[in-house]
Order: sequence, then C-alpha cells, then structure tokens
Amino acid sequence: MNDSPGWASPGSSPSGEPGRADGPGAPQDATPQNWSQQQPPAGQWKTAGGWGVPPSPTGPVWGNPSPGWQQPHWGAPPSPKPGVIPLRPLGIGEILDGAVSTMRAHWRTVLTISFAVSLLTQGAMLLLQGFMLDDSGTLNSLDGRADPSFSDVMNAVGGTLAAGGLALVVTLLGVVIATAMLTMVISRAVLGREVTLAEAWSDARRQLPRLFGLTLLLTLIGAAIFAVGIVPGIIVAAAGSAPAGVGLAFFGGVVALGVVVWLMIRFSLSSPALMLEKQGVLKSMARSVKLVRGSWWRILGIQLLTMILVYIVSSIIQIPFVVVGILAGSDGLSAFASGNQAGLGWTYLIVIGIGAVIGSTITFPIQAGVTALLYMDQRIRREALDIELARAAGVPGHADALGGSGEPGNSAAAGG
Repeated sequence: MNDSPGWASPGSSPSGEPGRADGPGAPQDATPQNWSQQQPPAGQWKTAGGWGVPPSPTGPVWGNPSPGWQQPHWGAPPSPKPGVIPLRPLGIGEILDGAVSTMRAHWRTVLTISFAVSLLTQGAMLLLQGFMLDDSGTLNSLDGRADPSFSDVMNAVGGTLAAGGLALVVTLLGVVIATAMLTMVISRAVLGREVTLAEAWSDARRQLPRLFGLTLLLTLIGAAIFAVGIVPGIIVAAAGSAPAGVGLAFFGGVVALGVVVWLMIRFSLSSPALMLEKQGVLKSMARSVKLVRGSWWRILGIQLLTMILVYIVSSIIQIPFVVVGILAGSDGLSAFASGNQAGLGWTYLIVIGIGAVIGSTITFPIQAGVTALLYMDQRIRREALDIELARAAGVPGHADALGGSGEPGNSAAAGG
C-alpha cells in the first residue's frame, strides 16, 4: 500500500492500530502518521504564503524545467509489433494489411514462390484447354452435331470429366505447394525475420504430403455432399418425372451447398494448423474445428471479403489480356460471341494464360496470408499465442527464452 498522501483516505487502515483516530482511547483530534494536522482546501496546494493554486507543470517544482512538458497519458501500453502484425487480437483490416505487408516486405521470396506455382499450374491448364479444343473425346466434339448418339454423349462427358479431373489435380498441387511455403514465410514475417526460398522449402517440404492429403480429403468431402444432394433429383428425372427431378435436384443442391460452406469454414484453419503445429490430417481438422468454434460467422465474413477482393484484383489484371486474346484469336469476336472456343485458338489461350499467371502471382500470397493470420489471431484470442510470439521475437519484457531457437517450427510460438 502506498503511504503517500492522497492515495489512501485517512481512517482506511484496520481499526485498533497505533496512531489511528478510531482506535480505542484515541484522542478525537488525532491524525494518521504522515498526514498534516491542517488539511488543504479542495483543489489547492500549500505554498509559502498559504494555500494557493498548484504550480505549473512546466516549473522547476515538477523537476522538469523544459517548457511544453505534458503529463503522460495513462493506459495500456501499445502492443509490440516485431513483424507485419501487432501481437494482439486483430481486426479484419489488420489481417488484410498483414497479408499485403508480408508480400511487400518479403517480395523476393513470396513472389518467386507464387510465380513459380502459377506458371506451373497455368501452364498445365493451358495445355489441357488446348487439348480439349479439337479433341473428339470431349464435349467440344458435339458442337455442330444435330442428333449425337448416346454413346457419343457418354464418351464426350467422360473425356471432359477426365480432363477436368486432371486439371483439378494440377491445381490442387499448385495450391498445396503455394500454401505450404507461403505459410512458413508468413509465420516468420510475424516475428520480423527474413526467410529465403530455400528455408521456406526446407520448412514446408516434410508436411507437403499431409497437406495434399488434407486438401484432397476436403475436396472429396465437398463432392460427396453435393452428390448426396443432387443424385436423388437426377434419379427422379431419369425415371420420367423431369420437372419434379429438376426441382428436387435444385433443392438438394442448395442444401448441399449450405452444408459444404458450413463444413469448409469449420475446417478452414486446418492448413496452417497442419503446417505450423506439424499435425496430421485428422488432428489438424480437429484443431481447426476447435479454433473456429464461436467465431464461425466472423471467419466466414473475413474469408468472403478476401474472396471478393481477390476476384476484383484478379479481374482487373486479367480483363485486358482477355480483350487482347479475343482480338488476336483466329476468328476474333465472332468466335467469342458464338461460344466457339476452337475458333479462338492457341493465341487466345496463351494470352489469357499470361494474364492468369500474373493474377495468380499477386493473389496467391493474399489468400494464404489471410488464412495463416486468421489462424494466429484465433490462437491469440484463445490461447495467448501473442505472449509466445513476443518471446520468440525477442521483444523487450518478453525475453524468457523458449526451449528452442524460437523459430516457428521449433517453439510454441507457432506450434501447439
């Protein structure tokens, strides 16, 4: 307890203590120790000539002769910010800014990763689309046929699904590699540390098979839910009741979409949990469910906003390339207006592929950054991860050394 006058009112000590005015036998005019017999009038100080106005804070009485001194504002100290985010619960603007700041501060590593992955995935997609333009085993082969046979339709559908499935696998591989490496870059950017391309690959490569398994499992879960919702309507339509079947399929698809969105948000933090905590597939999914619980709507809103921003940025980048590709195509605007992809040709595909590579190079880091920072934000809110991150970053006042190097993969700062 501070004994300085003004911090505790007279008579607040336990009764019966020596020198107390309310103790047994104490004189009525007794005062506590260190208190003056004469109390100052309210709002005034004791001066040489009596009671008066308190001295100016710029005078020598305050021990600070410099003019302009101001009494400090009392409150919580600012949160430490060793890297791209302050170490405290984050707002949506801070999460988006952290993702962009990571790309800006570590642009060599981040853009190299995203460009390499974009070039790989878009190159594969370009080849697949070019193959499908004139292939007789895809839906393009049905163009111009007045009455194709059932066998022709099934062959075309099978070829299209096979090409689409191959494109999906290539895309998933690219997303997995980009997500894994960019997550490791962001985890170090939060601590204010540089990371090279070799270090990011070294940190991420051991978890790549698990991350691919997680991504594939989530994709299959979503596809299975959609199948359960739509197939009954297709069966009813095939049985001869087309209107009822279409309505049932539509209703089942809407319900399935709601279930898929609900599940995917619950599992949306699985990837960073798997990468940063070195978890397995099922344990990372369980961790995501635990971290998302109670914040489902907030995480949905942030993810939707991120998707909208990514779409806008990607569209702004790609639209000029689409226009140039249409004009440079073999049949130009007429082929585009008629929906004849074969008429657009390879020139169109190459030009829009260049635009897609540039767009993906910019948007990959934003998507991965928001997901990784959402994971860290949820752990800060629920598990006080900010304290461990401050220790790992060597923030003054948090200098207790962790049982390791303090790197994301070796300490509780980013692990579990």
